[in-house]
Amino acid sequence: MAKFPILLSCLVISLGVHAQVVTYDNAKKKAQKSFDNAQLAVSEYKTEDAIIYLQEAVRAEPGFTDAYGQMTISYVELKKYDEAISAFENLKRLDSASIRPALLAYSKALGGVGRFTEALASINLYIATTKVKNPKAEALQKTFTYAAKEAAHPVPFKPVNLGDNVNTKDGEYFPSLTIDNQMLVFTRRVNGKNEDFYVSERDDSMHWKKAYNLGAPVNSPQFNEGAQNISQDGNTIVFTGCNFPNGRGSCDIYYAIRTEEGLWVEPMNLGNPINTRDWESQPCLSPDKQTLYFARETADAGSDIFMSEMQANGRWGTPERLGPNINTPGDESTPFIHADNQTLYFASNGRPGFGGMDLFYSRRQPDGSWGPAVNLGYPINTMDEEASMVVAADGKTAYYASDRTDSRGSLDIYSFELYPAARPLKTLYVRGYVFDAKNQKRLVANIELQDLETGQTMADIKSDLLGNYLVALPVGRDYGLNVNKKGYLFHSENFSLKGAEKDTGYFREVPLVPLDTSAIMVLNNVFFASREYTLKAESYVELNRLVGLMKENPTMIVEISGHTDDVGNDQINLTLSDKRAQAVVQYLEQKGIEAERLVAKGYGESKPVADNETPEGRAQNRRTEFKIIKL
Repeated sequence: MAKFPILLSCLVISLGVHAQVVTYDNAKKKAQKSFDNAQLAVSEYKTEDAIIYLQEAVRAEPGFTDAYGQMTISYVELKKYDEAISAFENLKRLDSASIRPALLAYSKALGGVGRFTEALASINLYIATTKVKNPKAEALQKTFTYAAKEAAHPVPFKPVNLGDNVNTKDGEYFPSLTIDNQMLVFTRRVNGKNEDFYVSERDDSMHWKKAYNLGAPVNSPQFNEGAQNISQDGNTIVFTGCNFPNGRGSCDIYYAIRTEEGLWVEPMNLGNPINTRDWESQPCLSPDKQTLYFARETADAGSDIFMSEMQANGRWGTPERLGPNINTPGDESTPFIHADNQTLYFASNGRPGFGGMDLFYSRRQPDGSWGPAVNLGYPINTMDEEASMVVAADGKTAYYASDRTDSRGSLDIYSFELYPAARPLKTLYVRGYVFDAKNQKRLVANIELQDLETGQTMADIKSDLLGNYLVALPVGRDYGLNVNKKGYLFHSENFSLKGAEKDTGYFREVPLVPLDTSAIMVLNNVFFASREYTLKAESYVELNRLVGLMKENPTMIVEISGHTDDVGNDQINLTLSDKRAQAVVQYLEQKGIEAERLVAKGYGESKPVADNETPEGRAQNRRTEFKIIKL
């Protein structure tokens, strides 16, 4: 942001107090010529040139009120609010009766620096002295009424510029992050013209390294690649492409995937029904890549946020406009769904705010709908345009673009700590790959994440062609992870994240055992209280899956075996393990599995799979197993 010429400001202020009031009619010809040139520049939208001419005019005539009035208006157009306020105050000192033409701009300048109470008083004076109804002024009055009240309770906000490795004299904006917080992707407008995607990665000290151009085939020399979003696993990018040869409208949404070798494939148009003859932009993928959020602008409704869900056939479903808690008669844009898949951030100018586009958030409700939108508050939101904020998986670090005074020359990317009330759930993740336990071949498999307490499915995805997967794990719940594929025993894991202090993700290689006689599977999500044999409710999700497997294979006969660690009496452990195995068999029978297909067997501490000398080893030995006796 350009700095105000301090020397000229001081000169103007010092002269303004004692200078004789001068209007255009009695100004010197030199001042008149400069003012005329300024008016011509204004008409040609050359606002910065207009400021130069107006400065010449007040140097020639320090009391030139018309020049100060126009200077106030022009500085506001450039968002140089301090300078606008200075010009208006000079005007007021010279002739308080001639302030009205600049009063509207002055109120905007006051709002621009956060002096909302004064801005409200100024806009009230403007409206009171205006004979003709002015809808824009009345809208501004509503804005300042809201802002004066809300800004009295500012939220914590200390943005930090990401520095020279990310930001340049060019504009950087639309940041997006991978779930492990190791990759930052953003848009850069190179030389004020072509938009390309750039990538910065963390070094060992967690600093951002020098950003590099994402390159072909995603970036192209002849077209603009605009708003983008990198998937949580870093292997898919969705973005806006405008005026592409294969486009359906002016701007469409495209996607590209990254190969195992780290190379990006040729981008593809998402096609119908995502892209239409309207304007589609600003896409964002849910953490499981099963839902796409984006902005669509139509002639009748302006810009609204839509969502589309991936169908069983691998195609995107018909987009649906999000409900009234998100969309308004105004414009909504830049949706961002956090890794918790429960918190949506977006920009809107259609609800009470601080002016222009403000940032809001909404939380997903138990029925799947979105709750009331909440303004992120001042000074995150200002009288200017705020949009395109993302929040890291840690739930507290946010990133956005701004042209603050310490920017490198245009929009820069900043980070800041998001205040607690506006934070999403801290989210960890489990990533890895699925493979055949016998031949090591990578497998495409179904992966489900369920809340063990409620049984609610939190994610339902497939591993990719190379068996790779990533599943987000919002903290505060206990999860069961199930990996299954037809022809194989399913594999289960559990993650206890209630009150989790862990900051890193998990890596799990998942071996799937082919259905075969003697195949054994540990039922990791079958739970009993310590020294008890009554099944916990959290076990039902896993046992119901076991019921499904046996119904798919009606001739299968299995052994359910119980095992303990070596703590306590041998005979007591043997009895406990047998009763736990019987409890599982009884549950399966209740769900319709024939008794003759089930064998319960307790082995006590006789078959350890780990060292009983450590808590971790003993935990592994306390287990319930499923073994195929006959197919």
